[in-house]
Amino acid sequence: MPSRGQVGEPADSMLEDLDVAALAYADRREGATPAEAEASREQLIRYCLPFAARLARRYRGRGEYLEDLEQVARLGLVKAIDRYDPERGSFTAYAVITISGELKRHFRDRTWGVHVPRRVQDLSLEVGHAAMLLTSTLARTPTTGELAERLGVSEAAVQEAVESAAGYSPASLNVPVAEDGAMEFGDLLGDVDADLESLTDKLTVTDLLLRMPMRERRMLAMRFYGNRTQAEIADELGISQMHVSRLLSRALTWLREAMLSDEPPHWDGESRGSRPGMQVSVAREGDGLVVRVRGEVDRDTADRLRIGLRHAIAGKGVPSVLVDLTAVPLVDAAGVSVLLESAQTAATAGVGFGVTGAQPYVARILAVSGLAGVLRRA
Repeated sequence: MPSRGQVGEPADSMLEDLDVAALAYADRREGATPAEAEASREQLIRYCLPFAARLARRYRGRGEYLEDLEQVARLGLVKAIDRYDPERGSFTAYAVITISGELKRHFRDRTWGVHVPRRVQDLSLEVGHAAMLLTSTLARTPTTGELAERLGVSEAAVQEAVESAAGYSPASLNVPVAEDGAMEFGDLLGDVDADLESLTDKLTVTDLLLRMPMRERRMLAMRFYGNRTQAEIADELGISQMHVSRLLSRALTWLREAMLSDEPPHWDGESRGSRPGMQVSVAREGDGLVVRVRGEVDRDTADRLRIGLRHAIAGKGVPSVLVDLTAVPLVDAAGVSVLLESAQTAATAGVGFGVTGAQPYVARILAVSGLAGVLRRA
Protein backbone atom coordinates (compact mmCIF):
# COMPACT_ATOMS: atom_id res chain seq x y z
CA MET A 1 0.00 0.00 0.00
CA PRO A 2 1.50 3.39 -0.94
CA SER A 3 2.35 5.79 1.83
CA ARG A 4 1.32 9.43 1.98
CA GLY A 5 3.59 11.45 -0.24
CA GLN A 6 4.27 8.61 -2.69
CA VAL A 7 2.08 7.01 -5.34
CA GLY A 8 3.07 3.41 -5.97
CA GLU A 9 1.84 0.66 -8.28
CA PRO A 10 -0.79 -1.58 -6.63
CA ALA A 11 -0.55 -5.33 -6.52
CA ASP A 12 -3.32 -7.22 -8.39
CA SER A 13 -4.45 -8.97 -5.20
CA MET A 14 -4.66 -5.80 -3.19
CA LEU A 15 -7.49 -3.31 -2.98
CA GLU A 16 -6.10 0.08 -3.99
CA ASP A 17 -6.29 2.71 -1.31
CA LEU A 18 -7.41 5.49 -3.59
CA ASP A 19 -7.82 8.07 -0.86
CA VAL A 20 -4.18 7.70 0.24
CA ALA A 21 -3.01 7.85 -3.38
CA ALA A 22 -5.13 10.92 -4.12
CA LEU A 23 -3.88 12.74 -1.01
CA ALA A 24 -0.31 11.96 -2.01
CA TYR A 25 -1.03 13.36 -5.47
CA ALA A 26 -2.50 16.50 -3.95
CA ASP A 27 0.62 16.99 -1.78
CA ARG A 28 2.99 16.45 -4.69
CA ARG A 29 0.97 18.83 -6.91
CA GLU A 30 1.50 21.76 -4.54
CA GLY A 31 4.67 23.63 -5.43
CA ALA A 32 5.50 21.28 -8.31
CA THR A 33 6.44 22.47 -11.75
CA PRO A 34 3.88 21.93 -14.55
CA ALA A 35 5.88 19.00 -15.85
CA GLU A 36 6.09 17.38 -12.41
CA ALA A 37 2.37 17.95 -11.77
CA GLU A 38 1.48 16.37 -15.12
CA ALA A 39 3.68 13.36 -14.37
CA SER A 40 2.01 12.88 -10.95
CA ARG A 41 -1.42 13.17 -12.61
CA GLU A 42 -0.59 10.53 -15.21
CA GLN A 43 0.73 8.25 -12.45
CA LEU A 44 -2.47 8.60 -10.40
CA ILE A 45 -4.62 7.94 -13.49
CA ARG A 46 -2.75 4.69 -14.22
CA TYR A 47 -3.04 3.71 -10.55
CA CYS A 48 -6.84 4.20 -10.59
CA LEU A 49 -7.57 2.51 -13.95
CA PRO A 50 -8.45 -0.90 -12.38
CA PHE A 51 -10.95 0.88 -10.12
CA ALA A 52 -12.63 2.53 -13.15
CA ALA A 53 -12.72 -0.82 -14.96
CA ARG A 54 -14.54 -2.46 -12.03
CA LEU A 55 -17.20 0.28 -12.10
CA ALA A 56 -17.60 -0.17 -15.86
CA ARG A 57 -18.19 -3.91 -15.46
CA ARG A 58 -21.24 -3.16 -13.31
CA TYR A 59 -23.00 -1.87 -16.44
CA ARG A 60 -22.16 -4.70 -18.82
CA GLY A 61 -24.93 -6.82 -20.30
CA ARG A 62 -26.98 -3.81 -21.35
CA GLY A 63 -26.22 -3.90 -25.04
CA GLU A 64 -22.92 -1.99 -24.96
CA TYR A 65 -19.44 -3.39 -25.50
CA LEU A 66 -17.36 -3.58 -22.31
CA GLU A 67 -14.47 -1.80 -24.04
CA ASP A 68 -16.72 1.19 -24.74
CA LEU A 69 -17.92 1.27 -21.15
CA GLU A 70 -14.33 1.19 -19.89
CA GLN A 71 -13.47 4.15 -22.08
CA VAL A 72 -16.41 6.12 -20.64
CA ALA A 73 -15.38 5.14 -17.11
CA ARG A 74 -11.82 6.30 -17.74
CA LEU A 75 -13.14 9.63 -18.96
CA GLY A 76 -15.09 9.98 -15.73
CA LEU A 77 -11.94 9.06 -13.76
CA VAL A 78 -9.93 11.82 -15.47
CA LYS A 79 -12.67 14.35 -14.66
CA ALA A 80 -12.73 13.22 -11.02
CA ILE A 81 -8.94 13.61 -10.69
CA ASP A 82 -8.90 17.03 -12.35
CA ARG A 83 -11.71 18.30 -10.12
CA TYR A 84 -10.56 16.66 -6.89
CA ASP A 85 -10.23 18.88 -3.82
CA PRO A 86 -8.89 17.14 -0.65
CA GLU A 87 -10.79 19.55 1.59
CA ARG A 88 -14.16 18.34 0.27
CA GLY A 89 -13.87 14.73 1.41
CA SER A 90 -13.01 11.26 0.19
CA PHE A 91 -11.65 10.93 -3.32
CA THR A 92 -13.06 7.41 -3.65
CA ALA A 93 -16.63 8.57 -3.00
CA TYR A 94 -16.25 11.48 -5.39
CA ALA A 95 -14.75 9.25 -8.09
CA VAL A 96 -17.59 6.72 -7.78
CA ILE A 97 -20.19 9.47 -8.24
CA THR A 98 -18.38 11.05 -11.18
CA ILE A 99 -17.63 7.81 -13.04
CA SER A 100 -21.14 6.42 -12.46
CA GLY A 101 -22.58 9.69 -13.71
CA GLU A 102 -20.57 9.47 -16.91
CA LEU A 103 -21.70 5.89 -17.49
CA LYS A 104 -25.36 6.75 -16.91
CA ARG A 105 -25.06 9.77 -19.19
CA HIS A 106 -23.58 7.54 -21.88
CA PHE A 107 -26.54 5.16 -21.70
CA ARG A 108 -28.98 8.05 -21.60
CA ASP A 109 -27.64 10.12 -24.48
CA ARG A 110 -25.79 7.69 -26.77
CA THR A 111 -27.47 4.33 -26.75
CA TRP A 112 -31.22 4.98 -27.07
CA GLY A 113 -32.51 4.24 -30.55
CA VAL A 114 -35.60 6.44 -30.05
CA HIS A 115 -35.68 9.77 -28.25
CA VAL A 116 -37.19 9.36 -24.78
CA PRO A 117 -37.40 12.08 -22.08
CA ARG A 118 -34.40 12.09 -19.77
CA ARG A 119 -36.42 11.43 -16.61
CA VAL A 120 -37.94 8.34 -18.23
CA GLN A 121 -34.52 7.13 -19.36
CA ASP A 122 -33.12 7.43 -15.84
CA LEU A 123 -36.15 5.73 -14.33
CA SER A 124 -35.94 2.94 -16.91
CA LEU A 125 -32.39 2.15 -15.78
CA GLU A 126 -33.45 2.19 -12.14
CA VAL A 127 -36.41 -0.08 -12.87
CA GLY A 128 -34.13 -2.57 -14.63
CA HIS A 129 -31.69 -2.62 -11.71
CA ALA A 130 -34.49 -2.91 -9.13
CA ALA A 131 -36.11 -5.73 -11.12
CA MET A 132 -32.88 -7.76 -10.99
CA LEU A 133 -32.52 -7.24 -7.23
CA LEU A 134 -36.15 -8.12 -6.47
CA THR A 135 -36.06 -11.15 -8.76
CA SER A 136 -33.08 -12.46 -6.81
CA THR A 137 -34.76 -11.72 -3.46
CA LEU A 138 -38.29 -12.94 -4.27
CA ALA A 139 -37.26 -15.80 -6.60
CA ARG A 140 -39.84 -14.55 -9.10
CA THR A 141 -40.52 -11.61 -11.36
CA PRO A 142 -41.59 -8.58 -9.28
CA THR A 143 -44.94 -6.89 -9.93
CA THR A 144 -45.34 -3.29 -10.99
CA GLY A 145 -46.53 -2.40 -7.51
CA GLU A 146 -43.47 -3.97 -5.89
CA LEU A 147 -41.15 -2.09 -8.24
CA ALA A 148 -42.99 1.17 -7.55
CA GLU A 149 -42.71 0.63 -3.79
CA ARG A 150 -39.02 -0.19 -4.10
CA LEU A 151 -38.27 2.96 -6.10
CA GLY A 152 -40.71 5.25 -4.31
CA VAL A 153 -42.61 6.22 -7.46
CA SER A 154 -46.11 5.62 -8.80
CA GLU A 155 -47.11 2.48 -10.68
CA ALA A 156 -47.95 4.63 -13.71
CA ALA A 157 -44.36 5.94 -13.77
CA VAL A 158 -42.98 2.40 -13.59
CA GLN A 159 -45.28 1.29 -16.43
CA GLU A 160 -44.19 4.26 -18.54
CA ALA A 161 -40.53 3.40 -17.93
CA VAL A 162 -41.08 -0.25 -18.87
CA GLU A 163 -42.89 0.69 -22.09
CA SER A 164 -40.28 3.30 -22.98
CA ALA A 165 -37.51 0.74 -22.56
CA ALA A 166 -38.59 -0.70 -25.91
CA GLY A 167 -37.20 2.46 -27.49
CA TYR A 168 -33.71 1.65 -26.25
CA SER A 169 -33.03 -0.88 -28.97
CA PRO A 170 -35.84 -0.82 -31.56
CA ALA A 171 -36.25 -3.77 -33.88
CA SER A 172 -34.73 -3.44 -37.33
CA LEU A 173 -37.05 -3.40 -40.32
CA ASN A 174 -34.56 -5.64 -42.12
CA VAL A 175 -34.84 -8.55 -39.69
CA PRO A 176 -35.81 -11.72 -41.64
CA VAL A 177 -39.19 -13.16 -40.63
CA ALA A 178 -39.15 -16.21 -42.91
CA GLU A 179 -36.86 -19.20 -42.76
CA ASP A 180 -35.67 -18.67 -46.31
CA GLY A 181 -34.96 -14.99 -45.63
CA ALA A 182 -37.20 -13.90 -48.49
CA MET A 183 -39.35 -11.66 -46.29
CA GLU A 184 -38.26 -8.98 -43.83
CA PHE A 185 -40.08 -7.41 -40.90
CA GLY A 186 -40.58 -4.18 -42.84
CA ASP A 187 -42.54 -6.07 -45.50
CA LEU A 188 -45.26 -6.76 -42.95
CA LEU A 189 -45.83 -3.07 -42.20
CA GLY A 190 -47.88 -0.64 -44.22
CA ASP A 191 -50.12 -1.27 -47.18
CA VAL A 192 -50.64 -0.05 -50.70
CA ASP A 193 -52.35 3.34 -50.73
CA ALA A 194 -55.71 2.77 -52.36
CA ASP A 195 -55.88 6.45 -53.39
CA LEU A 196 -52.51 6.39 -55.15
CA GLU A 197 -53.98 5.21 -58.45
CA SER A 198 -56.55 8.01 -58.40
CA LEU A 199 -53.93 10.72 -57.87
CA THR A 200 -53.41 11.28 -61.59
CA ASP A 201 -57.16 11.51 -62.15
CA LYS A 202 -57.50 14.06 -59.36
CA LEU A 203 -54.75 16.22 -60.83
CA THR A 204 -56.35 16.01 -64.26
CA VAL A 205 -59.77 16.97 -62.91
CA THR A 206 -58.24 19.92 -61.06
CA ASP A 207 -56.72 21.24 -64.29
CA LEU A 208 -59.97 20.73 -66.20
CA LEU A 209 -62.01 22.53 -63.55
CA LEU A 210 -59.79 25.58 -64.00
CA ARG A 211 -60.73 25.60 -67.70
CA MET A 212 -64.44 25.85 -66.88
CA PRO A 213 -66.30 29.13 -66.29
CA MET A 214 -66.40 30.23 -62.67
CA ARG A 215 -70.17 29.78 -62.44
CA GLU A 216 -69.94 26.09 -63.33
CA ARG A 217 -66.97 25.63 -60.99
CA ARG A 218 -68.94 27.21 -58.17
CA MET A 219 -71.98 25.05 -58.88
CA LEU A 220 -69.90 21.86 -58.87
CA ALA A 221 -68.25 22.88 -55.61
CA MET A 222 -71.61 23.62 -53.99
CA ARG A 223 -73.11 20.36 -55.21
CA PHE A 224 -70.29 17.87 -54.57
CA TYR A 225 -68.25 19.53 -51.83
CA GLY A 226 -70.95 21.49 -50.04
CA ASN A 227 -73.65 18.80 -50.45
CA ARG A 228 -76.12 21.47 -51.52
CA THR A 229 -79.31 20.50 -53.35
CA GLN A 230 -80.14 21.84 -56.78
CA ALA A 231 -82.90 23.94 -55.23
CA GLU A 232 -80.45 25.52 -52.78
CA ILE A 233 -77.98 26.23 -55.58
CA ALA A 234 -80.70 27.79 -57.70
CA ASP A 235 -81.74 30.04 -54.82
CA GLU A 236 -78.12 31.04 -54.18
CA LEU A 237 -77.41 31.91 -57.83
CA GLY A 238 -80.81 33.45 -58.56
CA ILE A 239 -81.71 31.05 -61.38
CA SER A 240 -84.23 28.24 -61.78
CA GLN A 241 -83.65 24.71 -60.54
CA MET A 242 -84.15 23.41 -64.10
CA HIS A 243 -81.37 25.73 -65.27
CA VAL A 244 -79.09 24.41 -62.52
CA SER A 245 -79.83 20.84 -63.58
CA ARG A 246 -78.97 21.61 -67.22
CA LEU A 247 -75.75 23.41 -66.29
CA LEU A 248 -74.60 20.60 -63.99
CA SER A 249 -75.38 17.97 -66.61
CA ARG A 250 -73.46 19.91 -69.25
CA ALA A 251 -70.47 20.41 -66.93
CA LEU A 252 -70.29 16.75 -65.93
CA THR A 253 -70.65 15.58 -69.54
CA TRP A 254 -67.80 17.89 -70.58
CA LEU A 255 -65.61 16.59 -67.72
CA ARG A 256 -66.19 12.97 -68.75
CA GLU A 257 -65.28 13.68 -72.37
CA ALA A 258 -62.23 15.70 -71.33
CA MET A 259 -60.99 12.92 -69.04
CA LEU A 260 -61.17 10.38 -71.90
CA SER A 261 -59.49 12.52 -74.54
CA ASP A 262 -55.95 13.83 -74.97
CA GLU A 263 -57.19 17.28 -75.93
CA PRO A 264 -60.03 18.81 -73.83
CA PRO A 265 -63.12 19.45 -75.96
CA HIS A 266 -64.35 22.97 -76.60
CA TRP A 267 -66.58 24.44 -73.90
CA ASP A 268 -69.95 25.33 -75.44
CA GLY A 269 -70.25 28.52 -73.40
CA GLU A 270 -67.06 30.01 -74.90
CA SER A 271 -66.35 31.65 -78.16
CA ARG A 272 -63.99 29.63 -80.32
CA GLY A 273 -61.55 32.51 -80.60
CA SER A 274 -58.67 33.15 -78.29
CA ARG A 275 -60.85 35.09 -75.86
CA PRO A 276 -63.86 33.96 -73.85
CA GLY A 277 -67.18 35.15 -75.15
CA MET A 278 -68.10 38.28 -73.20
CA GLN A 279 -69.64 41.21 -75.06
CA VAL A 280 -69.64 44.88 -74.13
CA SER A 281 -71.79 47.35 -76.01
CA VAL A 282 -72.33 51.07 -75.42
CA ALA A 283 -75.53 52.90 -76.39
CA ARG A 284 -76.79 56.41 -75.71
CA GLU A 285 -80.16 56.55 -74.01
CA GLY A 286 -81.40 60.00 -73.21
CA ASP A 287 -78.59 62.19 -71.92
CA GLY A 288 -76.45 59.32 -70.61
CA LEU A 289 -74.72 56.20 -71.81
CA VAL A 290 -75.75 52.61 -71.11
CA VAL A 291 -73.01 49.98 -71.08
CA ARG A 292 -74.56 46.57 -71.64
CA VAL A 293 -72.51 43.54 -70.64
CA ARG A 294 -73.25 40.00 -71.76
CA GLY A 295 -71.44 36.95 -70.36
CA GLU A 296 -69.33 36.26 -67.31
CA VAL A 297 -66.97 38.92 -66.00
CA ASP A 298 -63.81 37.25 -64.72
CA ARG A 299 -60.07 37.75 -64.87
CA ASP A 300 -60.04 36.85 -68.59
CA THR A 301 -62.70 39.36 -69.59
CA ALA A 302 -62.32 42.11 -66.96
CA ASP A 303 -59.88 44.15 -69.06
CA ARG A 304 -62.40 44.47 -71.90
CA LEU A 305 -64.98 45.76 -69.48
CA ARG A 306 -62.44 48.19 -68.01
CA ILE A 307 -61.61 49.59 -71.45
CA GLY A 308 -65.29 49.95 -72.37
CA LEU A 309 -66.18 51.75 -69.13
CA ARG A 310 -63.11 53.99 -69.35
CA HIS A 311 -64.08 55.20 -72.82
CA ALA A 312 -67.67 55.71 -71.78
CA ILE A 313 -66.79 57.78 -68.70
CA ALA A 314 -64.20 59.83 -70.61
CA GLY A 315 -66.69 60.76 -73.36
CA LYS A 316 -67.39 64.45 -73.87
CA GLY A 317 -70.65 65.75 -72.48
CA VAL A 318 -71.58 62.49 -70.78
CA PRO A 319 -73.48 63.25 -67.56
CA SER A 320 -73.98 59.62 -66.47
CA VAL A 321 -72.97 56.03 -67.22
CA LEU A 322 -75.25 53.09 -66.38
CA VAL A 323 -73.87 49.55 -66.46
CA ASP A 324 -76.52 46.97 -67.37
CA LEU A 325 -75.64 43.53 -65.94
CA THR A 326 -78.91 41.79 -66.79
CA ALA A 327 -77.12 39.21 -68.98
CA VAL A 328 -74.22 38.66 -66.56
CA PRO A 329 -74.54 35.43 -64.53
CA LEU A 330 -71.30 35.88 -62.60
CA VAL A 331 -68.81 38.59 -61.56
CA ASP A 332 -65.60 37.48 -59.89
CA ALA A 333 -63.03 39.51 -57.93
CA ALA A 334 -61.44 40.91 -61.10
CA GLY A 335 -64.82 42.16 -62.32
CA VAL A 336 -65.65 43.71 -58.95
CA SER A 337 -62.29 45.50 -59.03
CA VAL A 338 -63.09 46.97 -62.45
CA LEU A 339 -66.49 48.26 -61.27
CA LEU A 340 -64.95 49.79 -58.12
CA GLU A 341 -62.24 51.47 -60.18
CA SER A 342 -64.81 52.79 -62.68
CA ALA A 343 -67.05 54.14 -59.90
CA GLN A 344 -64.11 56.06 -58.41
CA THR A 345 -63.04 57.36 -61.84
CA ALA A 346 -66.60 58.54 -62.55
CA ALA A 347 -66.82 60.28 -59.19
CA THR A 348 -63.52 62.10 -59.87
CA ALA A 349 -64.76 63.17 -63.30
CA GLY A 350 -68.13 64.27 -61.97
CA VAL A 351 -70.00 61.65 -64.00
CA GLY A 352 -72.92 59.77 -62.52
CA PHE A 353 -72.31 56.03 -62.25
CA GLY A 354 -74.75 53.20 -61.58
CA VAL A 355 -75.24 49.46 -61.99
CA THR A 356 -78.59 47.97 -62.92
CA GLY A 357 -80.08 44.57 -63.72
CA ALA A 358 -77.72 42.61 -61.45
CA GLN A 359 -78.98 39.12 -60.66
CA PRO A 360 -79.49 38.36 -56.94
CA TYR A 361 -76.21 36.49 -56.52
CA VAL A 362 -74.23 39.13 -58.40
CA ALA A 363 -75.97 41.93 -56.53
CA ARG A 364 -74.98 40.41 -53.18
CA ILE A 365 -71.34 40.20 -54.28
CA LEU A 366 -71.34 43.83 -55.40
CA ALA A 367 -73.07 45.01 -52.24
CA VAL A 368 -70.58 43.41 -49.86
CA SER A 369 -67.70 44.66 -52.03
CA GLY A 370 -68.56 48.33 -51.47
CA LEU A 371 -70.79 48.96 -54.51
CA ALA A 372 -74.13 49.01 -52.70
CA GLY A 373 -74.38 52.77 -53.33
CA VAL A 374 -74.29 52.41 -57.13
CA LEU A 375 -76.80 49.55 -57.45
CA ARG A 376 -80.01 50.57 -59.18
CA ARG A 377 -83.25 48.68 -59.41
CA ALA A 378 -84.22 47.61 -62.90
